[in-house]
Amino acid sequence: MRLINRHPQRGGRLLLMLLPFVLLLLVYFSASSARLADNANDKLLPSANQMVAAIDRLAFTEDKRSGHYLFWQDSAASLKRLAMGIGIAAIAGLCLGIAAGIIPLFGAPLSPLLTVLSMVPPLAILPILFIVFGLGELSKVMLIVIGITPILARDLEQRAREIPQEILIKAQTLGASTWTLILRVVLPQLLPRLLIALRLVLGSAWLFLIAAEAIASTDGLGYRIFLVRRYMAMDVILPYVVWITLLAWLMDLGLRQTARLCFPWYEGAKS
Repeated sequence: MRLINRHPQRGGRLLLMLLPFVLLLLVYFSASSARLADNANDKLLPSANQMVAAIDRLAFTEDKRSGHYLFWQDSAASLKRLAMGIGIAAIAGLCLGIAAGIIPLFGAPLSPLLTVLSMVPPLAILPILFIVFGLGELSKVMLIVIGITPILARDLEQRAREIPQEILIKAQTLGASTWTLILRVVLPQLLPRLLIALRLVLGSAWLFLIAAEAIASTDGLGYRIFLVRRYMAMDVILPYVVWITLLAWLMDLGLRQTARLCFPWYEGAKS
């Protein structure tokens, strides 16, 4: 049998999924043990015990200054900003995508504008956002919104243009107004695509959040990582990076399951 036609069984698939992570951990802890054997004070590759101790100190021991558990405080602050930014971007992207993809009078000016805006590096305008919106929560949320809204809007615009014209014509023949057409025909087609598009921009949203928190914040996962970097506290940085990755994966999983449950008929929801 050709290799291209061979598929792993259920148990084999699980093993293949875990294999890269096991190998990665094996390589890391082998290198860590070697470095710590040569220099017990080495901070570049901390051991598992050092990272567990650091997380215990941050997550399960009250901070003497604030009285808070810093790990959970940082997580809550970051997730709140991320949820606000993604929520606003999803609504804005959906509205712009429908307008640009369905209504020609709006599509003519919006489509090239969205194309240009999607090419602007969001991190390049971060100083402008701090000047305009200040150093508070609004600037951090706006960076996420500005960073991912044009991408969402362009993706949904393209999906709206792919809706067969026969469906739109039939709906109009049956007396559907513009609003009825959008709500009853276009919106159900775009909502599952919106969930998939959100999965694709999750990484970018986290990137913008971490960048904003690193520059101007007093809490958050990005703030903590860049705060302890001056002490080369890799025992804190590495667990925080793993935690961010886990949160992003859980969010991706949640969006994927939502798409499967709410829109099982949509082909893209199965991936």
